[in-house]
Amino acid sequence: MRAVVVGASSGLGRCIGVGLGQRGAQVALLARRRERLAAAAAEAGAGALAIECDVTGTASITSAIAKAAADLGGIDALVYTPAIGPLARLADTAAILHLAATAGTAAFLSSVSASRTPPWPGLGAYIVSKAALDKMVEAWRVEHPTVGFTRCTVGDCMGGEGDSMSAFPSASEWDWDLAGELHPVWQARGLLAGCFIDVEDLVNAVDGLLRSGQSLATPSITLAPRPQGP
Repeated sequence: MRAVVVGASSGLGRCIGVGLGQRGAQVALLARRRERLAAAAAEAGAGALAIECDVTGTASITSAIAKAAADLGGIDALVYTPAIGPLARLADTAAILHLAATAGTAAFLSSVSASRTPPWPGLGAYIVSKAALDKMVEAWRVEHPTVGFTRCTVGDCMGGEGDSMSAFPSASEWDWDLAGELHPVWQARGLLAGCFIDVEDLVNAVDGLLRSGQSLATPSITLAPRPQGP
């Protein structure tokens, strides 16, 4: 499997990119931070590619996808993990051409906060971006039915270590006074799961989804943490 992972320098994107490589996939890891990408590629295994890419710039992502397709010899799977910033249209990046050629799969990480829970106070911008992504996936599924576009809705999950840790829910740019004020509100409204998905279980689920075969239609999957017993 030849897979492109966008947003692979940190957090769940890094965990998925590295995990797919360690499970035998040929991976191209795309993100802005070259040094972190190089470290992730080294961890992913021999042949993993580190390609600089800024998803907010059409020229950048077009060039990155073209390089990934050329170096991998095609694209069978795409995983899109960024949680913030404008969304790049696949038609403009030419990724759709490579996925259509292989009848491949494109998985977009969404959040339970966009579709399965009431809005979280203070996280409106994040939730709106994920809700927009959900609709984008639905639109692409209609326009390109031969590509396996899938929304992967993820519950509370932490991935990575140090500077490569998931940006949410521990984003360094957060106003921590506001976070301290809102945390009891989230808790009182039952928005916090109280436990986390093991990141290896998340990677296994995404890997299985991408390898599920062309005959299987999986428009949406939800991965939620299982409460642990006493």
